Amino acid sequence: MRRTAGTGRAFALMLVLTGAAGLLASWIITLDKFKLLENPAFVPGCSLNPVVSCGSVMKSAQAAVFGFPNPMLGLVAYGIVICVGMSLLAGAVFPGWYWLTFEAGCLFGIGFVSWLQFESLYRINALCLWCCLAWIATIIMFWYVTSFNVLNGFLPAPDALKALLAEFTWVLPVLHIGIVGMLVLTRWWDFWTS
Repeated sequence: MRRTAGTGRAFALMLVLTGAAGLLASWIITLDKFKLLENPAFVPGCSLNPVVSCGSVMKSAQAAVFGFPNPMLGLVAYGIVICVGMSLLAGAVFPGWYWLTFEAGCLFGIGFVSWLQFESLYRINALCLWCCLAWIATIIMFWYVTSFNVLNGFLPAPDALKALLAEFTWVLPVLHIGIVGMLVLTRWWDFWTS
């Protein structure tokens, strides 16, 4: 197992871009949440119809699962991702424990996002476009960080999986996003087709 690893420019840029997308989404949702707290009649700009209704999502209990608005967690987490990406662009090399800790953060992120997707689709019955941007950023980030850790030997995996990830990592986030997209499409099929 390699004891340290730096990365290529593309991986570092992916972290910066996905972190920036998640940070942007978190920032806008946080600002809208504050406006909503000040004025309960406030309608966020991304509340477009009964399905794409950011206000409905922001008013739900799931929007503050830890006792504070979820996007505030995103402000910190995505900020860390940007810092890691920028450090890699500057030539940083991190030890294995660092990458495994980063992997744990990404695993928490994908688990939390998956739960929020389920809640949005089947409990809240509404979508937030900014949340969807954060979901996509987290999905891409998770699969590429996991692939990086497998390929660098920080996560054990059979050689066949390593060969697959070395060539086709991009398939996993595309497939994951496609499945979420199909769930959204089928959940509100009547609405989209009417």
